[in-house]
Amino acid sequence: MPYDDLQSLLAALEQKGHLHRVKTPVDPLLEIAEITDRISKAGTPLSEVRIQNSEFKNKALLFEQVVGSNIPLAINTFGSYDRLQLALGCDSFDDLAEKIADLTRPEVPAGFFNKIKKGFDLLKLGSYIPKVRSSGKGALCQEVVHTDDADLTTLPIIQCWPDDGGKYITFGQIITKHPETNARNIGMYRVQLFGPKTTAMHWHPHHDGARHFRAWAKLGKPCPLAITLGGESALPYAATAPLPPGIDEHIFAGFLMGRGLDLVPCKTVPLEVSANAEIVIEGFVDPKQTILEGPFGDHTGFYSLAGQFPVFTVTAITHRKNPIYPTTIVGKPPQEDYYLGKATERLFLPLLKILIPDILDYDLPMFGVFHNCVFVKIKKEYPYHARKVMSAIWGAGQMAWTKIIVVVDEHVDVHNQDDVLFHLAANVDPKRDIQLIDGPLDILDHAAPYEGAGSKMGIDATKKIPGEGTVRDWPPEIQMNDATIAKVTQRWKDYGF
Repeated sequence: MPYDDLQSLLAALEQKGHLHRVKTPVDPLLEIAEITDRISKAGTPLSEVRIQNSEFKNKALLFEQVVGSNIPLAINTFGSYDRLQLALGCDSFDDLAEKIADLTRPEVPAGFFNKIKKGFDLLKLGSYIPKVRSSGKGALCQEVVHTDDADLTTLPIIQCWPDDGGKYITFGQIITKHPETNARNIGMYRVQLFGPKTTAMHWHPHHDGARHFRAWAKLGKPCPLAITLGGESALPYAATAPLPPGIDEHIFAGFLMGRGLDLVPCKTVPLEVSANAEIVIEGFVDPKQTILEGPFGDHTGFYSLAGQFPVFTVTAITHRKNPIYPTTIVGKPPQEDYYLGKATERLFLPLLKILIPDILDYDLPMFGVFHNCVFVKIKKEYPYHARKVMSAIWGAGQMAWTKIIVVVDEHVDVHNQDDVLFHLAANVDPKRDIQLIDGPLDILDHAAPYEGAGSKMGIDATKKIPGEGTVRDWPPEIQMNDATIAKVTQRWKDYGF
């Protein structure tokens, strides 16, 4: 099962040999990021640095002495498949994906009223609705309360890269509510520190938190907001998950945890937060005031440029006794966000198949940093089938930001980059098989001619059939027959290897 709080997860990681304690005082300005970047890339082909002890593996890190703060710092906690599966309480992402798929398989309803009922039950999450206490009495996250003396600079907030605009909270769960519908949302957005009680709130226009903010601004009121750090081990992942509109991330986290979350009301804002959080930062986002935020070294491997974003003013900081501050760095993969993204790739395949049944499997390759490229496998049945799938992907939620789509046949392993690229090089006639369209792109795509808008490319790397602009016979691909494969496999030791 997942863990009830961050410190329980860290204890489990340490017991299993997945945690390294750094007892030496370390600077939060760049030094922690450089150490973590080296460790996160240990043993990978993309490692750009050397670790003097070549036997050291990629581990979670706990910095016990951060210069300028008396609070320890945890980082790279979710930075491997093993650690993320431990946090989510599963042996494999595929097993959890099947559990999610079961949520979306209602029996065909017999009548009209059953259809209505099934509409509400499509995601059978009712038993995972969070339990909201009447007060925060006894809650871990409110063992210590600071209001007038709240000071963000007491936290071990880090600066990741040399040209960043400053220190950033990078692993906070950002909680907002819509002022009219009371729909709650958890997102994960970066938060730049400007003073003891002042930050910038960086969110993109399509984020639910930004939508809530605009709804409050329309009423001429500041937007209540809480930043939670830590909590249930499934909560950080839930904050990043691309859930269908209207699904509360607290409920999804409860589904992953196997129980409803325990929430408590904040001290100074009308919001509820996890009782098991390490630290909670409360306040309001001003609808009339902005500040120049950034630059920020992003997961794209480039700096996102500075821009004007709303000001968040802190009204309280609460925390458990002896808290641990969780954070992360983003940059060229692999980092923690890469593993969180790969979990989403696996866990949400069943939901993507509901939207686009043609898809057998897909892969978000590391070099594509989530939105730049996707490999897709289909069972081709008719001319331009691959083109239909491309169009469907460009209309499917966050997949709409995908810049390059490569579609391959069912026998190709989409998780083997060389296998995909072999078929791309072998099967593609550039003039016939490459499709260019215009549309929305990731806001962070610096190559786009306009912010958030530009061109996308679809590459049909499938075998071509009549009706797809080819008049030549398509040669069969070389494959050994099953009988010989079985024979050699059985006699392999006889060959002296």
